[in-house]
Amino acid sequence: MSSGPTSVTATLGYFTDPPKGERAFWTINVDEKTGQRRKNFDYDQHEVVIENIRGGKEHEVNFEKNGFEFFHRPSGCSSFDDDEVIEREYYPECERIFKEVTGGSRAVLFDHTIRRRRPGQIDNGPKNRQPVTEVHVDQTTASSIARVHRHLPAEDAKELVNKRFQIVNLWRPIEETAIDWPLALCDYRSTEPKKDVFPVALVYPDREGETLGVKYNSKHKWRYLYGMTPDECAVFKCFDSRQDGSVAVFAPHTAFKDPTTPTGTPFRQSIEVRALVFHD
Repeated sequence: MSSGPTSVTATLGYFTDPPKGERAFWTINVDEKTGQRRKNFDYDQHEVVIENIRGGKEHEVNFEKNGFEFFHRPSGCSSFDDDEVIEREYYPECERIFKEVTGGSRAVLFDHTIRRRRPGQIDNGPKNRQPVTEVHVDQTTASSIARVHRHLPAEDAKELVNKRFQIVNLWRPIEETAIDWPLALCDYRSTEPKKDVFPVALVYPDREGETLGVKYNSKHKWRYLYGMTPDECAVFKCFDSRQDGSVAVFAPHTAFKDPTTPTGTPFRQSIEVRALVFHD
């Protein structure tokens, strides 16, 4: 397979601020009348250059420095169509990768999402997730701390939030090489966290989560790995409690429409697994 273009110019969707004084929100469920999720913000479309690091530049990105890294790690999972099989066979593989990449002593995997691009269909439930096409970060500081308390026993959580911990995603193409709507990641060092991001409430029927919306900044440096195969994965940060400037705290990311994708390319399919990683 070709190593792909040196870079591509693509249009990314960035968040805009909600009305002044309002807390940004969107609903996880689709409104039956509009067929869309309710929200109180919009998106701006901006053309950006996304550098392809395939073919010799792979070593230039680092999990701790940039917030993400790519790896060749074939999976032995027998089916990505069955949640029980995924949790039984794939989670242990991911746990080993999380520990290897982060140096953490403990990884608690708390969920996974399968995404399959289906043009014309609505992203309206866990069995019908589409690639996310807006620049975002999955967690805020508040939601990351809440995750520890939600997924760990109370007696453990109280101690663990006082040590270094991270929320880390492992993203992998499944079934097909990811040429259609690949994953782009933004170098944390090119962001200005105090001005680039704001919290967005993610409203479920029974609870709320919180993500970060990312606003456009011309300084952002974007990268992708052209033609990722199911034997490859991306590991990236959504949160790091170490915020002293020595490491990346998060990596904004999004799927993007690659204008060089040939007609007839198989639609993108992927799995992402999320974990809390703790350090002694």
